Amino acid sequence: MDAPNIHQVFDWLWTSGQLSEADISRLPEQDIEIVINLATPTSSNALAGEAELVAREGISFCQIPVEWENPQLDQLEQFFRLMNAFEGKNMWVHCALNMRVSAFVYLYRRLVRDENESAASWPMREVWEPNDIWRVFINKALAGETL
Repeated sequence: MDAPNIHQVFDWLWTSGQLSEADISRLPEQDIEIVINLATPTSSNALAGEAELVAREGISFCQIPVEWENPQLDQLEQFFRLMNAFEGKNMWVHCALNMRVSAFVYLYRRLVRDENESAASWPMREVWEPNDIWRVFINKALAGETL
């Protein structure tokens, strides 16, 4: 796979940075049923026509365009709803570099799956240390400001 920062979080959940066209063509081999993209269409490494490429493989595609400098708690709630709606399906969740995604998956693991800090923080701790904007966002979510 060409995507940066690939991690298999569970037997049904993979995360990464931006998928390439070749990566997308390989997703059926891994029985991926849904791709969720948290990057904006204007991200520097966005793949033009990604939704169509994914659909061509018979895979569902959803996009929640999370602005890097302005993540929103309602977007996190939307992500949680998608994760719940596709429960039992094999999912690939990506953004540009797996930074947005690893933060969202961390919060999913803490707030929805009720996992402890040590378990939930992987793979985020492997990918990056959240900056001030993302630390504030994470803390608001953990404090239950909208959940």
